[in-house]
Parts: sequence; structure tokens; C-alpha cells
Amino acid sequence: MDRKKIVYLALICLMSALSAAPSAASQSDVKKVYTTSHINPRAPAIDGRLDDSVWEKVGWEGGFIQFRPVERADPAEKTEFKILYDDANLYVGVRCWDSKAAGIERRVARRDNFEGDFVEVTLDSLADKLTGFAFAVNAAGVKGDSLYRDGAMSNGSDESWDPIWDVATSVDAEGWTAEMKIPFSQIRFGRKDEHAWGLQVMRRLFRNDEVSLWQFIPRNSPGWVAFFGELNGLRGLNPPRQIELMPYTVARQQLFRGEPDNPFATGSRRALLGGLDGKLGVTSDLTLTFTLNPDFGQVEADPSEVNLTAFETYFSEKRPFFVEGRSLFHFQLTGGDGDFSMDNLFYSRRVGRTPQYYPDVADDTFVDQPGATSILGAFKLTGKTRSGLSIGIMESVTTMEKASLFAGGLETEQEVEPWTSYFGLRLQQDFRQGATTLGGMLTAVNRDARRAEHLGFLHDSAYAGGLDFSHSWRDRKYTLTLRLTFSRVAGSPEALLRTQESSVRYFQRPDASHFDYDPDRTSLSGHGGTVSFNKSGGGILRYSAGVTWRSPGFELNDMGFLRQADKILQYAWAGLNFTKPFAIFRNVNINFNQWRGWDFSGANIFAGGNINGWGQFKNYWSGGLGINRNGEQMSASSLRGGPSLRLPGAWNVWSEIESDSRKMVRLSVWGSGNKRDSGEMRSASIGAGMTIQPSRAFQLSLSPGYNYYKNELQYIATCETAAGNRYVFGAIDQKTVRLTMRLSYSMTPDLSIQFYGMPFISAGKYDRFKHITDSRSRDWGSRYSLFGPGELAWDEAGGCYAAAEEASGLAYGFSRPDFNFVQFRSNLVIRWEYIPGSTLYLVWSQGRTGFEDRGDFSFGRDVDNLFNVHPDNVFLIKFSYCFQL
Repeated sequence: MDRKKIVYLALICLMSALSAAPSAASQSDVKKVYTTSHINPRAPAIDGRLDDSVWEKVGWEGGFIQFRPVERADPAEKTEFKILYDDANLYVGVRCWDSKAAGIERRVARRDNFEGDFVEVTLDSLADKLTGFAFAVNAAGVKGDSLYRDGAMSNGSDESWDPIWDVATSVDAEGWTAEMKIPFSQIRFGRKDEHAWGLQVMRRLFRNDEVSLWQFIPRNSPGWVAFFGELNGLRGLNPPRQIELMPYTVARQQLFRGEPDNPFATGSRRALLGGLDGKLGVTSDLTLTFTLNPDFGQVEADPSEVNLTAFETYFSEKRPFFVEGRSLFHFQLTGGDGDFSMDNLFYSRRVGRTPQYYPDVADDTFVDQPGATSILGAFKLTGKTRSGLSIGIMESVTTMEKASLFAGGLETEQEVEPWTSYFGLRLQQDFRQGATTLGGMLTAVNRDARRAEHLGFLHDSAYAGGLDFSHSWRDRKYTLTLRLTFSRVAGSPEALLRTQESSVRYFQRPDASHFDYDPDRTSLSGHGGTVSFNKSGGGILRYSAGVTWRSPGFELNDMGFLRQADKILQYAWAGLNFTKPFAIFRNVNINFNQWRGWDFSGANIFAGGNINGWGQFKNYWSGGLGINRNGEQMSASSLRGGPSLRLPGAWNVWSEIESDSRKMVRLSVWGSGNKRDSGEMRSASIGAGMTIQPSRAFQLSLSPGYNYYKNELQYIATCETAAGNRYVFGAIDQKTVRLTMRLSYSMTPDLSIQFYGMPFISAGKYDRFKHITDSRSRDWGSRYSLFGPGELAWDEAGGCYAAAEEASGLAYGFSRPDFNFVQFRSNLVIRWEYIPGSTLYLVWSQGRTGFEDRGDFSFGRDVDNLFNVHPDNVFLIKFSYCFQL
């Protein structure tokens, strides 16, 4: 598609933005101010009772207003708080009055995973109207803490932030109380004679599903932190320097099935590891977080899957070092859902990934392949200056990994992943108290890929960067956003040929002429971006429109994530958000979506629309449903490098219903269905969820699911022939069953047992084998030709299908595609935070994986096969101690 069309679409968004002319700010709710007092030398004891005399130095502050379900109404119960401070800490006391104290819900759980009655105190100590440090506790004393970075509650908060602070609660006949001690070393603020911080205090009354706020903010507000009240009276504060060192040691025992004559499969392995994590306050504004020789053995395994698409699956990050503070390095090219929504300059799962090379050896050679690349060390320097400049610098170094080979009595080694450096830089400057931001990001990957000739398929270097601009007006109701990105990768011709032929772009497509497919290329560059305008607050109507693009040469997958290049997407969304109860509803959201896409030749390749809604009923049940319509599309990926395939339009419907989330037993049921207009593809998914909480400390959840997928045109193989490539497809009948199990028992807020288990069974049977004849034909039957009688036979000796086309005389073969895949993954973790910041983990992980090429689905047989697979068990003990210096 030419640049004129991109500029045209961008101008549409800009004109829409300018049509909403600015007006004077009109905050309808009066800003509240609370004035605290300094105490010296005596501080309150953190026992949750608020009976120390020092609390009498300030008065109670109340006046809370309902946030939900009925905006601006009086809460069912009164809430009051006090705030004090000394030279090192901020102290918060909250009294939650309750006329039905016996009904206070006190559920014990692990940190950040609590339910029940709770209070949350959020501080905008940087006074930038964007950053909020949130400290929460429920009536059972379970901590929760999170970080708001962009000022919007709708975007959620970063719960990976785990500061070291103290809190206690107490329940009496008049309700419950919370007493917090928040060290100034755990939050960020500049040097001033007197501070004025943003402040919000929130309470949830669980039995009514009611949330009330000290500083009222409407639910349809375009921001959150920007509209906080104010905390005054903080004088003479000197930002302390944070120094935390956390050495750790891990003892690991792995048990698995031994193999005769295989020196690497003896049946067991032992290891004793050690490392160091730390946080250093470089200045009052900047914090250095680092890890040396990290271990993530306590992290939950990824969910099982069978991926029949051409694209990589996006898995969420679960490793603590990379999870904490990830929002600062989050440079998402496009918001929302869909295929474009995961595209990001930084995808932390690239660091420490599975080695990308597997030795090509004879059948009689035993191979010991590393499961992951070792991270030698990593650091992050993050913070925000007094001038409003957010800074993020990250560096990670992974070691050279080698596989061990054994053949003929001789053991050798072969490199499977080179030394690699991953660097990231993120800068963002705030203007107009965060209503306008301008920033940029740069990532760089450098590898020692030429050290070994067989690793020449990897890029030597990969650089990507971007600029982002956001401007809001009318009390942040309207926002114009611009993101521009670029990329450049370099390496050997082998590496760049692999890049050109990857599923991201398929430059080898014979019907694509708007880019250059060059086998001798040693570098590739591209660009992407997004222009969008949205209205996110004020009234029940919200809307957005935008255009996003990825040029053919755009490549992020060395350090980021990119699903597809050579795409331009125009989208529009409008939503009706009814926050006040009416009829049978407590609240309702209705959404309308429209989209259309092109490739860079200007060809229209897809279009569609969507209507969906979600609501909560007055009986506290909730539910939603939606319908999608996708028009006819041209798929550049279906033939895995062949010409584009014309696919019929399709309908998709989904629905879900959930029971009252406050109950000890909660149920949910959901389902979806998809069918193409020609009827050649249809799928259905159904699932259910059940959560049982028989006591305040114990919770069990079960979530079974079933998926049925049938497709007349499922890709099998690309076969080379004298007349060119033959693209072999078949009709697939696939059935998948899964069950996700979670169990949690918390003896105290600091001592918990958690179990995660997922048995997974999937079987796919192929028949009606065919090859593509005219992929772009408008006649469905003309797009392929079925193998006739005598043209396809199973070759038992060769272990493959042998095809011999009668009309063309071409002969070729392909492997049996049928599969029965079974897998079980589980983690049992005992976690004890014996003092704040210091933990002991006891972990048992088990994995079972089996495969057959039978193809037919039999639930009983496949379950038996799954649990007849010999397990791989890992037991570990991880001990860490936090030194606060």
C-alpha cells in the first residue's frame, strides 16, 4: 500500500481529534485536602488496634462517597482514616465501621491474591498525576500492593511491584481497623521543603460488592491518579537511599526415566546453585534492580497447547525479575485486542529462551540439550526525575549454551546458542502534569553468532526503536496518540533468508511483488506505527478510531514480539458505558467495533465488525455475549510461503455467564462457535469454571474445557516437485479436552501452599487429502484438487504417504499428520515469607508428555496413556534473605 493511503488514514484520525475543540477544565467534584502531622520520637506500634496515644495528634477524616454500585450515594457503612509521618515512614490508620461486624469477610490468601473486605491507600508521591503507589490490606491482614504508571484505572495496575512495608489489622464489635507503616524508601519523591502528594483512600464492603472513595472520581472519568485528593503537611523529608541485597541458594533434584546406554539419562540429576538479587537507590529518583545467576524454579509452567497455525504463541511473563516494573518497558504498538495487540518492542520471554539450534546428529547419537539459555546477569535502572522524565535502562546477558553429544563411546559438545546481549532504553517526558507525554524507546540485541558456522542462521544484531506522543485535553476526556517505530536486523545471508521466509512476512510468495525477496541480503529494515484518537470519559459514550501499520521489512522478534508484517489496519470503536443501576442491571457495557485491512500493495485483505455487551445484574450475577462478522479475506500465511489463499467470510458468536462472585461457591459457563460461509470450517468451544471456598483460608478452582475444530483446508506440507511446490492440505477433525486445577491454602498471610495442575488431551485425524490448484479462485471447489483413487498410498517402509498425480505425473511424499498429544504439567509451591522480603520456597514440579500418530480421539484411552507416561519430577528448595542496609 502506498504512503498516500497511510497519510490519508492518519489525517482522518487527526481531523476527528481536532473536531473535539478544547474547552476549559471542568472538574465537577471539589478536590479534598488532608493535612498530616509529624511525630517524633515515638511511632505507633503496628498491631492494627490504633490505640497508641500518638494517633490523637490528628483527627479522623471521613466523607467517603460510593464509587459503585450507585455513584455519589452514601456508603452503607462509614469509613475514616488518619495519617502521620516521621523521618523514615508514613503511618496510615483506617477505621472501617460496620454495623454487621459478624459479616466482615476475612479471607486469608497469598499476597496480591486476596478477596473480601479491604482498604487501599494510593499515593502520588511524585505529584505527576500519573504514578500511583498503592498499598492495600484486607480484613484478614493479607497485603496487596501495586503501581499505577499511566494514571488510568481502566488500564489496571502493575501488581508485580512488591515493596517492603508493614501492616496489621484488627476486628472488633464496631468493625475493623488497619494500621500501615510505609517506609519512604519504598516510594519515590524529590527533594522539597514541603510536599503536596496525591492521595486516594478506597474501601470495599464485600457483602454488598460496594466500593467507596475518599476523593470521589466518576467511573466514566478519563483518568484515575490525575483526580486524586491531596496530602499536605509533609515537611523536611529527605528521600532515603534504598539498599536491599537478597542472596539466595537453590538445591535441586530431578528424577526422570533412565535410558540404557544413554549417559545423560541416568534417571536423576542434582544441582546446588546460588545467586544474588538486589535493589540500590542510586539517587532519590533512580533505582537499580539487578540479578546475578537468577533461578526461576518456583515459576508456574506455561499452559499446554497444540499450535496448528503458522504463528508463534504469545506466552505471558511469570519470572519475578522481568515481571516487576515491566509496565515502564511496555511499548505496545497498538492497544485493544486481536492479532495486532501483542506487538511490542520488548517481549521479555526472549531473554533466557530455549536454545534455537538442535544438533543434527545420527540416530545412534545421544544428545543432552539445555532446556533454556542461562542468564548470567541482568539489571534495570528505573525512576522518574523531578522534572517529569521517566527513565528505564535494562541490560541482560545470556551465556553461550552447549549441548553434550555422546556417540561411539566419545562425548563432545556443540554450541546451540551464542553469547547474547539484550539492551533496552525507555525515556518519557511528562508535560502539563501528565496530560501530554513525549517519549521514546530503543532496543538492541547483539550476538556472537559467527563464532560457530552452524549458528549463522541467527542475526548478528537487531535494533528497534520508537517514538510515542500522547496529548489529552478537556479534563483528559480526549486523547490523540501517535507511535512511530523502526527496526533493522543484520547478519549472514542465511540469517536474512530465514527472516524473509519466516511466517511474519513470507517474502517468497510467488504472487507478491511489492517487496524484494533477495537471498543475498545481509540486512533488513522496516517501520510501523499507530495514529489514534479516542474519547475516554464524560458521559456514557466512549469511542476511538485509528490506523496502525507494519511494513513488509519490519522485524521485532529478536527482543520484541511481532505476529505479522505487511499489514495496515483501520479500526473504529464506540462503547456505551451505563454505570448507574437500572431495570435488572447494576451496570452494562455495549461495544461496537469495525475494522478493515490492507497489505502494502494496497490490496484489501480483510474486513469485519463486532457487537458485544457485558453486564452485571442486581442479583450480582453477570454475563455477556457477542457476535463477530469477518468478511472474505486473502490469507498470506495459509500456504506457508505459497500464494495467498482466498478464505470465505465467517460468523463467530460467544457468550458467558458468571454467578455471584461473593459466594463461597462460584460458577461460570462460557461457549463460542465459529463457522465460515462455505461451511468448510467450523469450530466450537465450551467451558466451565467452579471455585469452592469452604473456609477463609482454603480455595479450590476447577476449569474444564472442550474444543471441537473441523476444517476442510488444514495445511499439512509443502512438497518440492519438478513442476514447483505442491501445497498439501487435508480435512482435519480435532478434539481437545483440558482441565485447569488450582488449590490454595493460606495458613497465614505469609505462609501458603499452592497447587497448579493441567491435564491436556488433543487428537487430530486427517482425511480427504488434496493439493492446492488455484488458491485465489472465487469458486471454492476450484481452489484444490482431491487425490483420486490410486493417487495416494501409505508407504509403510518409508513411513510416509506417497502421492502420484495421474494428470501431471508428479510424485512426492509427506508424513502422516495425525496426532494424539497428551500432556500434564503441575506445580506445588510452599511459600513462607518468614520476614518481610525474605522467603523460603519448597517446590515440586511434574511434567508428562506423550505423542502418538493414531489421530482418533478416545477420552478414556488418552487419559490412561497420559498417566502411563513416565513423569519428570523436579524438587527444589530455594532460600533467600533480604539485607536492608
